[in-house]
Amino acid sequence: MIARALDTGTPAAWVTGDEVYGADPGLRADLEARQTGYVLAVAASHPVITAAGSCQVRKIAARLPRWAWQRYSAGAGAKGHRFYDWAWLAIDPGKPGHRHLLIRRNRHTHELAFYRCYSPRHVPLPVLVKIAGIRWTTEENFQASKGLAGLDDHQVRRWGSWYRWTTLAMLALAFLTIAAATEHTHHPAPAGQIPLTRNEIAALFSTLVIQPRHDARHRLRWSTWRRRHQHRARTCHYQRQARQR
Repeated sequence: MIARALDTGTPAAWVTGDEVYGADPGLRADLEARQTGYVLAVAASHPVITAAGSCQVRKIAARLPRWAWQRYSAGAGAKGHRFYDWAWLAIDPGKPGHRHLLIRRNRHTHELAFYRCYSPRHVPLPVLVKIAGIRWTTEENFQASKGLAGLDDHQVRRWGSWYRWTTLAMLALAFLTIAAATEHTHHPAPAGQIPLTRNEIAALFSTLVIQPRHDARHRLRWSTWRRRHQHRARTCHYQRQARQR
């Protein structure tokens, strides 16, 4: 699927994925041949080759000194920036391109996550952190497609039926995403309210278009109240996080 998308000219400078994809040497080799960068998660037992030889990534993490860790945000969330401690080191010496092992450490639980990284040109650590954080956006899109567009509500058993259902669900989510992006661009949110989200647009679309209600004004007032409440909650979360840093 990735190869087909890239072959048709889909613009993509990076590919990211979970441990299933990081453990696939064929996928990594194909992306490297295409000069496409990747940040792919790998298991703690995954071996990599460094200048000192082959070693499991969890053993490498255990040997890192304190100064090797740097704090960066993996992206903004509803409750503040997602700060983690990050470390990286070069792997696969002698191979073309720039290859790194990226390690993420939870600031509170010290839980670790590991990524194999490749880029045809040198990139700084914050770039790899940003790409690793994009997976969170992808997972959020999957959750939204299930909750808003019924992606996981099918009860089909054949490929054709599944393909049609999935395509329609993705089109529905694309409609909500484009509608939200259009609102953000052309109709900025009033002061004290968050911008219209996909969830809010879906609720309004159902109430005002699919099954019009007699209490439309009441529903619109509820929508405004929710956006104000969410704005206050988000502001409080970010302010508290700023005080704790």
